[in-house]
Amino acid sequence: MENDSLNTAVDSAGVAVDSAAMQDTAAPEMAMPTPEQLGISIVSGPQGGMPAITVGDTFEFPVTVSWSVQGSALLVVPTGSANAKGLTQVGVSQESARSVKDGKEIASITFTYKIVAQDTGNLHVPALRFEIPTQVGQPIDLRSESVDVRVNEPFNPLPIVVGLVVALLVLCAGLWRAKRRAAAREAVAARNAAQEALRAKMLVLKQRVNTADSREWLLELEGICKEYAAEKFGIAEGGSAASAVNLETLVKDGKLEGWESLVEEFAHARYGGGKRDGFENKETWKGAMKLMGVSEDDD
Repeated sequence: MENDSLNTAVDSAGVAVDSAAMQDTAAPEMAMPTPEQLGISIVSGPQGGMPAITVGDTFEFPVTVSWSVQGSALLVVPTGSANAKGLTQVGVSQESARSVKDGKEIASITFTYKIVAQDTGNLHVPALRFEIPTQVGQPIDLRSESVDVRVNEPFNPLPIVVGLVVALLVLCAGLWRAKRRAAAREAVAARNAAQEALRAKMLVLKQRVNTADSREWLLELEGICKEYAAEKFGIAEGGSAASAVNLETLVKDGKLEGWESLVEEFAHARYGGGKRDGFENKETWKGAMKLMGVSEDDD
């Protein structure tokens, strides 16, 4: 039967002797071999690095101790905890395994620490200590490396939702303003078009002050004035709505101030009329142009 590699020592002649016998002969205490000399290795942390961790999460932190078997068995005892600032150990489990690497049988023990992240920021899993007892009474000490852990704040969708809502409101407000400006431009264009059409009709009427029948000319001017009133007061769009306009009523209601004499001329023409000179028609034309705010010149 082979001797345990950790329970034997070597004398000055290179012969293996039992360590207990050495103590009986009161030999001086020998220095313990290092884990590296015994082919013992320790690896800490999950393969591929630490995963993303959020405060409040419980994560697993493995530490694996492995060695070449060579007929020996080791007892590995954890002697420290994974408690540190912002980190609290809540449990630990262990699992043994054997494998073959480069023709050598390798034994290992994996200690899996369960740790709760209780704070955020750059934290550190501390160096974890282990002991391997020996028959000489002095254990072999093992220590893993400290591992950095980044703990993040929990994901809060509220700022994103608020941002999206604000962006949507800004977009809707922008679209509403753009639509309103477009409607205003369309309204201005429509008014300008109506004003231009009104001006064109009035210019044609001016050319006929001396040639047209006075009664017909006045009634035609009345029709143009009704179109103006229909556009001004939104009675309806287009010249077809002029027949629905009652200029006398608008004057009585105070909506067409200064139109009294012009409306009287229209009424006189409808109910009889009479011969008029061209200059009278022109003066009436000028008065109507002024009342409707129409310029003879194309601005």
